[in-house]
Amino acid sequence: MKKIALFLFLLNTMFLFAQKEISGVVKDKSGAPLPGVNILEKGTTNGVSTDFEGGYIIKVKEGAVLIFSYIGYSSVEKSATNNKTDITLDQSGGQILNDVVVVGSRNAKRTVVNSAVPIDVINVKDVTTQSGKLEINELLQYVAPSFNANKQSGSDGADHVDPASLRGMGPDQTLVLINGKRRHQSSLINLFGTRGRGNTGTDLNAIPAASIKRIEILRDGAAAQYGSDAIAGVINIVTNDNVNEFTGAVTYGAFNTDAKGDFPVGTANTEGFRLDKHGNGNTFGKDQNFDGGSLKVSANYGLPIGTKGGYVNVTGEFLNKNKTLRPGFDFRKGFGEAEIQGVNLFVNFAVPISEKTQFYAFGGSNFRDTDAYAFTRNDGERVVESIYPGGYTPRITSKINDNSIAAGIRTETSGGWKMDFSNTLGQNKFHYDIKGTINASLEDKSPLEFDAGGHSLLQNTTNFDVSKNYGDILSGLNLAFGAEFRVEKFEIFAGEEGSYATYDTNGKPITDPTSQSAPIDPISGEPRPGGSQGFPGYSPLNEVNKSRTNFSLYTDAELDISEAWMVSGAVRYENYSDFGSTVNGKLASRLKITDHINLRGSVSTGFRAPSLAQIYYNLRFTNFSTAGATEVLLAPNDSEITRAFGIQKLNEEKAVNASLGFTANFGDFTATIDGYLINVKDRIVLTGYFDASALPGNIDKAQFFVNGVDTKTTGLDVVFAWKKTINENRFGATLVGNINDMKIDKVKNGNLDEKTFFGERDKAFLLASAPPSKFGLNLNYGRKWFDAGLAFTRFSEVKLLDYQMDEDPEDYRTSPTETDAQVFANQKKAATDTYGAKIVTDLTLGFKVSKSTKISIGANNLLNIYPDQQDDWVEAGGYWDAVQMGFSGAYYYARLGFNF
Repeated sequence: MKKIALFLFLLNTMFLFAQKEISGVVKDKSGAPLPGVNILEKGTTNGVSTDFEGGYIIKVKEGAVLIFSYIGYSSVEKSATNNKTDITLDQSGGQILNDVVVVGSRNAKRTVVNSAVPIDVINVKDVTTQSGKLEINELLQYVAPSFNANKQSGSDGADHVDPASLRGMGPDQTLVLINGKRRHQSSLINLFGTRGRGNTGTDLNAIPAASIKRIEILRDGAAAQYGSDAIAGVINIVTNDNVNEFTGAVTYGAFNTDAKGDFPVGTANTEGFRLDKHGNGNTFGKDQNFDGGSLKVSANYGLPIGTKGGYVNVTGEFLNKNKTLRPGFDFRKGFGEAEIQGVNLFVNFAVPISEKTQFYAFGGSNFRDTDAYAFTRNDGERVVESIYPGGYTPRITSKINDNSIAAGIRTETSGGWKMDFSNTLGQNKFHYDIKGTINASLEDKSPLEFDAGGHSLLQNTTNFDVSKNYGDILSGLNLAFGAEFRVEKFEIFAGEEGSYATYDTNGKPITDPTSQSAPIDPISGEPRPGGSQGFPGYSPLNEVNKSRTNFSLYTDAELDISEAWMVSGAVRYENYSDFGSTVNGKLASRLKITDHINLRGSVSTGFRAPSLAQIYYNLRFTNFSTAGATEVLLAPNDSEITRAFGIQKLNEEKAVNASLGFTANFGDFTATIDGYLINVKDRIVLTGYFDASALPGNIDKAQFFVNGVDTKTTGLDVVFAWKKTINENRFGATLVGNINDMKIDKVKNGNLDEKTFFGERDKAFLLASAPPSKFGLNLNYGRKWFDAGLAFTRFSEVKLLDYQMDEDPEDYRTSPTETDAQVFANQKKAATDTYGAKIVTDLTLGFKVSKSTKISIGANNLLNIYPDQQDDWVEAGGYWDAVQMGFSGAYYYARLGFNF
């Protein structure tokens, strides 16, 4: 690290070379100044961006040509013959891969093609108007090569907040920024059958799509630049700042219920129309051809403030989405996507204070009321028959509140130093209500609905960033440094008593299990369990109120040694109040081989701090498997119980990243190909279930968070893009792809049994979160009032292990002479659920009926393709797991869009 620091110091002391100075102002056709326009000296990497009032100053060689580009506007080339050059840009769909980016570099002149690391730039307006995807995760799943997100069923909170990841890493190993500022995570920690279990993540769906100008995805380790969580990369969401324009859309769609497959009688969409005698809504739906009906209404409007580039841009969004019902096994009557009712508001604001100083603020509020199926309680599975004859399916409903606000001041000194001081506050609150349920220990006196409590996470981040671009040092030097202070607070709050308590035969809560007993279930012969079935409430013993602080210092530099060769470096120091300090570094370089081809690469170290949820989360719950119901205690990492089982204190995950790739730009065609390596040590996972029968309180098993495995991930990202206009015909084709291979190098079980600590099923789940490949081909055509889009996405094969892997291996012995290894292989073969590769087809047709109105119709998964049906117990309890392509089938939609 000392060598890197010395390298950065030397960059700041190099000799200056004089050049011709050009200045001017860039405006749109209405005369409004355009801040952030990218200005590049053609054939070089020398460039700047416009300030808050659209002004710029750039030093260039004699006879230079300047290229002015801005997202959503046509690029303009202008000879730098006059010292004063003003430019007016027209709106159009510009070449995305040539646009300036915010993420991955603190250099304002960097574009996707000339960056040293791979970056995707996604124009959200284009994507949302040419597909039926309703949420950000769905959009990115089909346009970003290494992004993965899945809808869940039977995974408790993960049914309500979709886990999302980059390059097969965990959901918490990707950092999310809004306008370059750190976004708070969700308070939810993923458990049970979900992807990324044991991880927390950021709820991207809490951000309205209509508020977003573009999404920048940095596919490279960036902890040395941005801090914890950036092991896999960074997603930066840039919000709208346009004015004098009102845009909106009304979209309605529904799913085809014809789930293809040879399902047993009684498991299709007609299954389970039982309404309990209290009429509490425990039905699954009607026999219908379509379900999951979704209505989304969005609107965005911006107003100018003053005449010097100030603005306020406001977005509102409403979503109402019904459940889907898909075939489940007889032990899982309700299986499908959750119901969602959500309201989103987002505001982006900026106003000049002086000629080179601007005050800005942005933030939003998201509220979602969700309703998802839990596992069915059938006959003999702790059912109170007088209330639910024949069984019932509890429903986990949640109220999610996600709020954030950021504010700051940006300024530029007379010496050219850019400064940005900001504060960002965000909070996510997750509150559970369990419906269509019972507390079985209260028998027929039980309420049928419980407030089960919940959890929240608050994060406040204060930033101070400083940067300066020296255009005269060699071919350009950009220096940046800064400091950050962050406070995090995690809480678990208890629900009502009936949601967690076990009651005795007199209806009083049992406080001493050795002296009193719960009623006996006449079918199972076991004591009736307490707490709300489907999801147990948090008790006062589960309550948590923990916080920590983090302080960091960082610096980075980018030097264009020549027009062809750029090098960059970064160093970051972090200190956490709960586990100590880390220092991480990064080196990257880009070499211009020809005028059209660049070679690039990077190497870095990184880390991810254990989340407060991973350290302090705890819960007692009922787990269902082929062995029946099991009472499980998920113990907090800092507890005496955890230490008694030999589990150590959580430390940070440590990573080494390397990438090598190239970019090519030949007029209408752009290509990027990047290989990568990600080694992660001490990765935090959830263990299997340890025998805890010796613990008080009728506990069968115990589970823990641990620094449990080391992984090695190698892969390749590919993006090919082509755009061409021939007469009045607009053509476009994009191929995106990801090839990924994760291996578990080591299970760090110490003296504990590996099968229990992190067994074969646990390994398969972790590896399945990194699918071997995903490829997408997107074709677009437009002419005058008509446009069309056709997309093909190929999802690779995924293999999981079901609960047969937990059964007695001797059950799979086929002859007395078989070795233990052969018996294990038999069991693994029987337990393997193989989901073969599938191709999903999307189609959209757009018709512009007037200057301001457009109608679109289309289908996601047009051919109604489903994952391969599994005939044995799968994790989710339906005939499919939550694999890449989803399990709800074809979705048909229509949209009315308007722009005034």
